[in-house]
Amino acid sequence: MALEIEDKFDVPEGFALPDLSDVPGCEGVAEPLSHRLTAVYFDTPDLRLAARGVTLRRRRGGDDEGWHLKLPKAKGARQEITRPLTRSAKVVPAELASLVLAYTRGAPLAPVAQLETRRGVTRLLGPGGTVLVEIADDRVKGTVPASTALGDEPVVRRWREVEAELKEGERDLLKKVAKRLRKAGAAPADSASKLARVLGDRIPAPRPRTRPEPGSAGEVVVAYLRAHVDALLARDPHVRLAEEDAVHKARVACRRLRSALKAFKRIVAGTEDLQEELKWLGEVLGEARDLEVIRARFATRLDGLDSRFVTADARRRLGDDLLAREHDAYERIRRALSEDRYFALLDALDALAADPPLTATAAKDAGKALLKIVDRNWRRVTDAYEAARRMEEGEERETAMHDVRKAAKRARYTAEAAGISGAAERARQVQEVLGRHQDGVVAQGVLLEEAERARQAGEDTFTYGVLAGIESAEAARAQEEFPAVWSRLA
Repeated sequence: MALEIEDKFDVPEGFALPDLSDVPGCEGVAEPLSHRLTAVYFDTPDLRLAARGVTLRRRRGGDDEGWHLKLPKAKGARQEITRPLTRSAKVVPAELASLVLAYTRGAPLAPVAQLETRRGVTRLLGPGGTVLVEIADDRVKGTVPASTALGDEPVVRRWREVEAELKEGERDLLKKVAKRLRKAGAAPADSASKLARVLGDRIPAPRPRTRPEPGSAGEVVVAYLRAHVDALLARDPHVRLAEEDAVHKARVACRRLRSALKAFKRIVAGTEDLQEELKWLGEVLGEARDLEVIRARFATRLDGLDSRFVTADARRRLGDDLLAREHDAYERIRRALSEDRYFALLDALDALAADPPLTATAAKDAGKALLKIVDRNWRRVTDAYEAARRMEEGEERETAMHDVRKAAKRARYTAEAAGISGAAERARQVQEVLGRHQDGVVAQGVLLEEAERARQAGEDTFTYGVLAGIESAEAARAQEEFPAVWSRLA
C-alpha cells in the first residue's frame, strides 16, 4: 500500500507552469512527458464510496495504468492500493471489492463516471536522477452517464487542474513547489478529487451529527466515541490485508468503544446490544492478534537461547505452525467482516456517532461529572485487588488477579476518554505489571499444548520445558513486583 502525498490546484485555461528548475533542493527538471488517460470510476448506486472520500477506478494510459483504490485522506496523505489491469472493464477485482466492503456494506459496484485526461508531466529531479516531485498538468473531460440514481440526464464537465505529488523528496520541497504554483496563479482546488468535481452535488452530504453542549460531559464522551468509530472503520481495509499491527489497532478501537459505553452509561444510554456486538467483533479480531503476539514472543525467546537447547521441531511448531494458524484466523476475520452482522454493527456505530442517545447527565459540567466516573472505575480496581488479596495462592487467586488487570484496563480507558492523564497513567502501570504476569501464564499454557502435540508425534519436548521455565520465572517476577507498584500508586 503506497502513501500518496499531493497538493491539488485549480488553474485557468491560460495558466503557464512556472520555471521550477531553481527551486531549492531540486537539481534539475526532466524533459516533459505527455499521456492520454481514460479512467472509469466505480461506486454503489447511491455513491457510498464517494460520500466517504474513497475512490476506486480502472485507468488506462500513463505509466501507472491499472486498478487504483484510494482510501480517505488522513494527516495530509492518502493511501493508495494498486493492482494490474484485468480483462473485464466492468467488474471490479474481488480483492479490491472486498477492501471497500466496510464502506459499501455489501451494495453492488458499477461504473458511475468516466474521466478522459490529457496530462503533461514535469518531474523535479534530485541526485542521480531521482524523481523528487511530479507535477501533472491535466485537461480533463468528465462524464457522468444518465441513470435513475444519479440523475436522468448525462453530465459532461471540462476543466484544467494541476497536481504536485511528492515522490522521493521531502515535504518541505513540496511546500516550495506549491508556493511557486500559487504565485503563478494556481489556487488550492475546491474539490478533493476529480471524481468529486464531476459528480458535484450528487455525492450525498455527510450525515448530520448532534452537537452536545460545549464544555459538557456529553461533548467529551461523544468526541471520544466518534474518534474511535472513525478509527475502527479506517482500519478495516488494513485488517483485510493483514498489515502489520492493523488487527491490533482495530481490536483496541473496538475495546475502547465497548469500555467507554460501559463506563459512561449514565451519559450515553441504551447501548447494551451494541456493546455485545463490539464484544463479538473483539473476539473475532482477538484470535489472530493473540497468535501474532505469542508467535513473536516465542521467536524472541528461541533466538535468545543456546542453539543446543532448541530443536528444529520445536522451532517449526512455535514458528511456522503458529503462523499457519494465524493465517487461518485471518481468513475467519475476512469472512466475519463480509457478513451482514458486521455491516449491521457498522450501521449501528454510524448511528451512535451521528445521534448518540444522551441522558440528562450529559449536559452537566465535564470536569465534575467525568471525575466521578473515573473515580468510580478506579474503586473497582481497588475492590478487585482487595478481594484477590484475601484469597489463598492458587488458581482462584490467579483468576481474581486477572480480573484486577481487566478492571485496570477499563479504568485506564475511562480516564483517557475523560482526559484525566494522571488517573490514566496510574491504571496503565497496574495493567502493565499484571499484563506481564498474564502474558507469562498464557505463554505457559500454549507451550503445554504444543509440548503435548510434540510428545504425541514422538518429538523431543526439551525445548518446551526450557521455555516454560523462562515464562514461569517472568510471570513470577511480575507477581512479586506488583505489591510494591500497588503500594506506590494506591
